[in-house]
Amino acid sequence: MPTVPDEQKYSFRARSRARRYLVQALYQHHLSGVGAETIQNEFTRVPGTLRGADTDYFKTLLHDVIDRQEELNHCLLPCLDRPVEALDPVELSVLQLGSYELRHRLEVPWKVVIDEAVKLARMFGAEQSHGYINAVLDRMAHTLRAGEITG
Repeated sequence: MPTVPDEQKYSFRARSRARRYLVQALYQHHLSGVGAETIQNEFTRVPGTLRGADTDYFKTLLHDVIDRQEELNHCLLPCLDRPVEALDPVELSVLQLGSYELRHRLEVPWKVVIDEAVKLARMFGAEQSHGYINAVLDRMAHTLRAGEITG
């Protein structure tokens, strides 16, 4: 039986919950401008707040996405039909998270990244935002993960 690399030993459900909290945390960042450390402390201060979530994944991605916003926005730009500044904060949060995972978390299959982002858009976004999220991340995946898609 093949061994699974450490970075792939995670619960799908725990990662999914971490993404849900990440969108909320990134949304808070976009509205308030508060940094990753402060937001992390708010989410972890009360025991059970991140119940069932992969907390390491949450913490790592929270810091990485906020630290790399410029890079992620630049990567998103060719796939958007409007300026990044015109995006709703929820859409921006989901797209930044999705683009981060497509660029930097290669252990997560591209279809999972898009599926999770669409679920998050349905959960938190405007009525039809999930279609927009799907289209943008699909375009990005075909650029960033072309080998995975065609292979």
